[in-house]
Amino acid sequence: MTKKRTRENLYIMLFQTNFYQEEDRIEQAELYLEGLEDSDATEKAKSILRERYQAVLGHIGEIDQKIEEKAKGWALARIAKSDLTILRLAVYEILFDEDVPNGVAINEAVELAKLYGGDKSYRFINGVLASIVKELEL
Repeated sequence: MTKKRTRENLYIMLFQTNFYQEEDRIEQAELYLEGLEDSDATEKAKSILRERYQAVLGHIGEIDQKIEEKAKGWALARIAKSDLTILRLAVYEILFDEDVPNGVAINEAVELAKLYGGDKSYRFINGVLASIVKELEL
């Protein structure tokens, strides 16, 4: 499974967390993984998705705090669920995944926003993420 396809599947898994109780999230993620019919959805690919899913959820408090700090004037509850999910994934990659360069995380988030977000989502997401990266570079 390509990195792009892995990221898209991870986005979908994380998006689903918006609609389930915390105690049901792992079970729902497993159901999603079972339903993957992509020929690239090997056990190794599913294992990577599972690990990254749990890693993002494990840092969700820190991630949400950073998003709220940089999304000036936007409480998390006001951000579209698709945009919030894209931000969570990208902020995880920027702050905690050393294998993903910051520029790649931002670019991929913008691409996800163009697919799954509203008309102006990619601009909002790009702005929030650029602000986070700029702060890290200081």
